[in-house]
Amino acid sequence: MTLISLAQATYVVAAVLFVLSLAGLSKQETARRGNVLGMVGMVLALVATVILALDLSERQVWVTAILIALVFGIGATAGTWRARTVEMTQMPELIAILHSFVGIAAVLVGYNSYMTAEVDAVHQIEVFLGVFIGAVTFTGSIVAYLKLSAKMKSAPLTIPGRHAINLAIIIVSLGLMAWFIAANALVPLAVMTGLALALGWHLVAAIGGGDMPVVVSMLNSYSGWAAAAAGLMLSNDLLIITGALVGSSGAILSYIMCKAMNRAFMSVILGGFGADGGSVVGGDAYQGEHREVHAPEVAEMLATSRSVIIVPGYGMAVAKAQYPVAELVALLRAQGIEVRFGVHPVAGRLPGHMNVLLAEAKVPYDIVLEMDEINDDFPETDVVLVIGANDVVNPSALDDPDSPIAGMPVLEVWKAKQTIVFKRSMATGYAGVQNPLFFKENTAMLFGDAKVQVEAILTALRVREGAAA
Repeated sequence: MTLISLAQATYVVAAVLFVLSLAGLSKQETARRGNVLGMVGMVLALVATVILALDLSERQVWVTAILIALVFGIGATAGTWRARTVEMTQMPELIAILHSFVGIAAVLVGYNSYMTAEVDAVHQIEVFLGVFIGAVTFTGSIVAYLKLSAKMKSAPLTIPGRHAINLAIIIVSLGLMAWFIAANALVPLAVMTGLALALGWHLVAAIGGGDMPVVVSMLNSYSGWAAAAAGLMLSNDLLIITGALVGSSGAILSYIMCKAMNRAFMSVILGGFGADGGSVVGGDAYQGEHREVHAPEVAEMLATSRSVIIVPGYGMAVAKAQYPVAELVALLRAQGIEVRFGVHPVAGRLPGHMNVLLAEAKVPYDIVLEMDEINDDFPETDVVLVIGANDVVNPSALDDPDSPIAGMPVLEVWKAKQTIVFKRSMATGYAGVQNPLFFKENTAMLFGDAKVQVEAILTALRVREGAAA
């Protein structure tokens, strides 16, 4: 009993650490500490769970211990390998595939619990809902992974009557739950599982590329509720608490993302905007002449400016340009030029993507500002560098009521004296919406790999600085 009491007390400590971890993740300055607290809490939770799982009075307890150690070894080896080898650009799809693991785990736990535990109506409801949420999370996360890794088109799948199909699946599932409770039969549970797998696939397939940051946070919430359901089936208090924390925080984050995009959460779930990357949504209304510049010209603009704002996007992550960008910032600040970053809440492929990249490159936290903090400063800014961003700086969101992104708050970079857009080509962004920013008089296009171009600007600035000396 003493050992069991110790394990339960450890659960309490782990739960507190998880809460503190979430609190730490709310700010860049405390994010590292939050991660450490979360990892410590998880280690304690795993140790306590193993203690509770092992029956020391059992004669073959060593067999159970070896099996647990084997599973731990496999998981730790695979997790460590992926953590060390994954690129930051691959982080969104890695998160999506990890969510799928939580979903399938909830499904398996549900079936195991149904076949081994005592049967009562409450437990049947727990099993049914746990399997349903887990199945939706599993296939939804698989689709998100395929879209984020470009193994599937980012365009929304718009099947005629898709909302009616989703509603029908939910209604049929409720009927199957009644059958399951009344008959305690495997058939309704199995049929529901198939329907839930199809629903998860269809829900995320219907969401376009422009809404993918919301999808990632939404799936995070789903995985949390799936974990909480698994906790109920296993009578594991800590799993219930942890799942509820993840589920509620993911839901809040999804709401914040939707607010940042001026989108209703249900409109995202029922079918997001966007087309396949590189195509044009809304015709060619914004086709026009663009002006091209080269790195030495941009270096001259920067050297003679007083204030600079850098707006990063997914293109910066793809090019791994955050490190030369950090060098550029340090060089300009050493010359007395004010340099700040303007980060849109949904820049990149997941919430906080750009902040993580900039922190990785040791960019000072105090010059990385959110959209609401910096939008009013663009009219007084000499030069804006838009590095790999597209949809989050699209003026049609404000000017064109017929645009698919109409009403979405954006960084108003076109109000600066000069805007330089780093792009590989004139293709549209991930949401597939053409950007009239490219054709404005005070906008110039710098084509090519973002990292190469930033390094070329750095070289030109250093040559200029050396000549002046």
